[in-house]
Amino acid sequence: MPTLPDFRLETHFSKWEFKARYHMTASDAEAMSMRDLLAMASPEDREAFEGLWLGYTETYGAPDLRAAIAETYAHQSADNVLCFAGASEGIFAANNVLLDSDSHAIVVTPNYQSHETLPVAICEATGVPLDPDDNWSLDIDRIADAIRPNTRLVTINFPHNPTGAILPLDRYTALIDLCRKHGIYILHDEIFNGLGPSGTRHLPFVADLYERGLSLNVMSKSYGLPGLRVGWIASQDKDVLSRMERMKHYLSICNSGPSERLTLIALRNRARILARNCEIVDENLPKWDAFFARYPDLFDWHRPDGSCMAFPRYKGPEGVEAFCQSLVEDSGVLFLPSTIYTSALGPTPADRLRLGFGRRNLDEGLAALSAHLSKNSSN
Repeated sequence: MPTLPDFRLETHFSKWEFKARYHMTASDAEAMSMRDLLAMASPEDREAFEGLWLGYTETYGAPDLRAAIAETYAHQSADNVLCFAGASEGIFAANNVLLDSDSHAIVVTPNYQSHETLPVAICEATGVPLDPDDNWSLDIDRIADAIRPNTRLVTINFPHNPTGAILPLDRYTALIDLCRKHGIYILHDEIFNGLGPSGTRHLPFVADLYERGLSLNVMSKSYGLPGLRVGWIASQDKDVLSRMERMKHYLSICNSGPSERLTLIALRNRARILARNCEIVDENLPKWDAFFARYPDLFDWHRPDGSCMAFPRYKGPEGVEAFCQSLVEDSGVLFLPSTIYTSALGPTPADRLRLGFGRRNLDEGLAALSAHLSKNSSN
């Protein structure tokens, strides 16, 4: 495989995530402490964690963990689940198993960078942009036009990073029907499923609807537990799962045993954790509404469909990249400028920023952001 390009988003976070005073662009929900998570455990699960033998674990993932993951789907069993050390390992394995140099892939743009750079490193790829004037929706006709005889994979992500958009159900089913007609796999990054404001209507998991659907999920985002580093892919295609398992032998080999026990505790308290995290979203979104109402000349604000992030337009004369740089350097407020989401497969918006609202203590960051804007408007 050729050398992969610099991962712009992760490089930006490596520089600023733990230095900036106000992390205003996080895509994960508020994390909890080990103590709080263990307080949710049954006596049996607590003992299983504390008495754990610290040896290797099964490459596929612990059977009881995979069974608990399968219960989050409508029609999956433990045999349809392969665990990974985070979602990124799953993305890597899926692309390397499904694609070769003779393949063609289709990805939506803008995107989480590895969804693009990994297929591009393997084969030819086509980008299909989401339409900001259509609530960041996906034109299925454009997907159809991009299909070639050797198209092997379509990669989508809803709720979408960075916009928070959710594809209308009729377009989603039309995409599945189109891919079924051509025998194309769908890798659906569903890591924000379950997170959003009250009333959010999430899409069904692709693994439940499509025999060539790969449902990617992780404990990091909707559950707010990125420190566990446990992700998975669910699929009806057990041959693909087996091939990805053999790819995993070259990567992590297996997951962390303690992380698997903690993940099982979290999944057995899934409804409680998701409700907690969605309550934080409900608390924070009106604060962003009020903030943007005060600055209509600087921002165009549109509430996202789901997740805990949005992608508003910045209209200041210096441009979004300079704005975000001065914010973090002068006031300690961290955002992601849309230049982070630049695609090699076509144009992407260059005047937006990604913000987050899934964590507590938003008021402090909003105060620092407002002070920065006030200071700079008076200069």
